[in-house]
Amino acid sequence: MSERAPRRVPFQQEPQDAFHVTAEAKKASTRLPLWVKLSPNVTDIGEFARACEDAGADALSLVNTFVGMAIDAETRRPRLRFTTGGLSGPAIKPVALRMVWETAKKVRIPVIGIGGIATAADALEFMIAGARAVQIGTANFYNPAAAQEVTAGLREYCRRHQISDINELVGSIRA
Repeated sequence: MSERAPRRVPFQQEPQDAFHVTAEAKKASTRLPLWVKLSPNVTDIGEFARACEDAGADALSLVNTFVGMAIDAETRRPRLRFTTGGLSGPAIKPVALRMVWETAKKVRIPVIGIGGIATAADALEFMIAGARAVQIGTANFYNPAAAQEVTAGLREYCRRHQISDINELVGSIRA
């Protein structure tokens, strides 16, 4: 009789699990700030954000990659070795942007926007939605100068609009 390995349940399935993981990480951490990166593969990201904030997170990064897959129609086999994998880049930007907007309205701690940011316009959208900072990921693979270009674009935008502090943009969406 073989022994079965225990079933692992990802902690992003229930807000109380995210609370527990965050609280334990906060207890074990140094004096450095604890930033929690949230998965977009949840029913209500706001609940998870509040749970992490309540557990002591100093900031939230969102979102991580979406679970996706691709199939080779000729061979009828998955194109990815493990069948599914992380989808990132411009394809996820609209959903990531919505999740940043929803989260920023529900927490007091900083939100860092992630997901399809490749240009200054992308970064501006995330900041206007409520992100205090942004992360450039996938764009670095096809444009190693992306971060410098985004920074220059943000400076130019602020100059054109006579904005002396970029923080004035955070959460400034006019709905």
